[in-house]
Amino acid sequence: MIKNLLKGSNVVLTALKEEHLIYMEKWYNDMLFLRNFDVISAFPKNYEELKYIIKDLKESSDKFIFALNSIKQNKIIGITGFENILWNNGTATIYIGIGDDTFKGKGIGREALYLTMEFGFEELNFHRIQLTVLSYNTPAIRLYEKLGFKREGTYREFIHRDGIRYDMYLYGILRSEWKINTKY
Repeated sequence: MIKNLLKGSNVVLTALKEEHLIYMEKWYNDMLFLRNFDVISAFPKNYEELKYIIKDLKESSDKFIFALNSIKQNKIIGITGFENILWNNGTATIYIGIGDDTFKGKGIGREALYLTMEFGFEELNFHRIQLTVLSYNTPAIRLYEKLGFKREGTYREFIHRDGIRYDMYLYGILRSEWKINTKY
């Protein structure tokens, strides 16, 4: 039987639409969200800047972005996808960000990341999926390890936040490891 890719019991991954940008603008003006989501300076972004970023993502051949939608509430609650795809090597960097705080800590991120990984391994035929995470983001680290990611390296004192230097960790998972750990 063919799987219904990108749909779980609580979330569905869909194309990102322009109407989603009003929600994303709120997230991209939330400094805590930005400091956990990216390593660049947490600089607020407006609607037009986000529109340009999304346009660039959609036109790229080495990136994918999905809107993370709550099935019950029928609204966007985050984003997920891939970047730095090396098609010839079957590798990609995965990312996820839940912007709506009411959905954090409820297993939504785990389900969404699982669906993204499933799409990468089973539809895009990736051999390896990797990610980076800042050492202070312990909820994300727990999530990645539960899904089978292995810590492969440390970028020591990679980022400077609030007068403190933090490491950034590199995590990866291979298709063979994914097959062993295929349930979220």
